[in-house]
Amino acid sequence: MENCIFCKIAAKQIPSKLVYEDDDLIAFHDINPAAPVHLLIVPKEHIPTLADCTEQHAALLGKMALLAPRLAQEQGCGYQLDAQGEASGGYKTLFNVGPDGGQEVYHLHMHVIGGPRPWRGQR
Repeated sequence: MENCIFCKIAAKQIPSKLVYEDDDLIAFHDINPAAPVHLLIVPKEHIPTLADCTEQHAALLGKMALLAPRLAQEQGCGYQLDAQGEASGGYKTLFNVGPDGGQEVYHLHMHVIGGPRPWRGQR
């Protein structure tokens, strides 16, 4: 898509603070972070929304979901249990879908949001 900002980032036409890339996905820091860690995991294939995904995208969606904890850990907000079983860290993953879902860029992407609270817009 010629006017899609995420297609341009994937094609290296627009710079980003890249944290991951393979044949299918890129991941980079959000330019308007809502938390100390705010990454976007973006398929290189242009898919407008999660609602446009079909069975053929199952492996890609699974790959995105499995990449999120790895990147969260690498960025310092991974979920972990200590020797006593106490939990710490953590993050959330989010797909915005459509205008009422808050989607601003119509290219499928997963937000990975974490780090010490409070985050913007949350107590």
